[in-house]
Amino acid sequence: MAKQKGIVKLSGTIGDVSFYKSQDGFLAREKGGIDKERIKNDPAFQRTRENGQEFGRACKAGRLLRTTFRMLLQNSKDRLVTSRLTKSMMQVIKSDPTNLRGERTIKAGDQSKLMGFDFNVNSKLGSTFYSPYEVAMNRETGAINVTIAEFVPEQMLTAPIGVTHFSIVSGAAIIDYSTETFEVSLRKTEDIPINNQLQSIIQQVHELSSNSEGDMYVTLGLEFVEIVNGIRYPLKGTSTNCLCIVGLEQSALSE
Repeated sequence: MAKQKGIVKLSGTIGDVSFYKSQDGFLAREKGGIDKERIKNDPAFQRTRENGQEFGRACKAGRLLRTTFRMLLQNSKDRLVTSRLTKSMMQVIKSDPTNLRGERTIKAGDQSKLMGFDFNVNSKLGSTFYSPYEVAMNRETGAINVTIAEFVPEQMLTAPIGVTHFSIVSGAAIIDYSTETFEVSLRKTEDIPINNQLQSIIQQVHELSSNSEGDMYVTLGLEFVEIVNGIRYPLKGTSTNCLCIVGLEQSALSE
């Protein structure tokens, strides 16, 4: 893959070279590759087929997780979150100790590898919000509680320049990667001023289905806003809001 230089940028194909625009600029690459039917049937490409099956499974799992928390992700993700999450899902699949290569699954893998995943690497929860918090998950009742200790915003936040307020958001979900279904609950505080006043304990309660057989996930994040003369101006972009997986309880595999 090569970058195009010069004033005129090309798009299309000339001979065996394809010209196209991507997020990294205008690129060019030589056409070619192995015949698709050969990859599908030739024994020499067995490993390639196995890798492709598991990669496709990782892509689907990442998409399901992003869809589950889509409302929180709209302003709290970086442009590479899809590929980063797919990579993490591949690590989960590769940790499956029971199924054969090519047949390994998210369900049988170690999903704890997703704990601490930040959906926005430009604004990580751990380097933005320093107040202690606890996550309590009860599969029997379906109740999930996120409790944040009292804190002083000016002391416990690294806020973008110009913001005046922020809100704390959390999401709790039950996800079934086998059936590609989910149940989700979202919570958001009122706007909290960024000052030196002590903020009392915050508790966000999520009620999900009891005795679920799915995997339980909890996310926590911050959304910043500037309020001028009573008008809210939410901050968007890749360097402000944060969202992170802070709780995870994987369901037991069926016998």
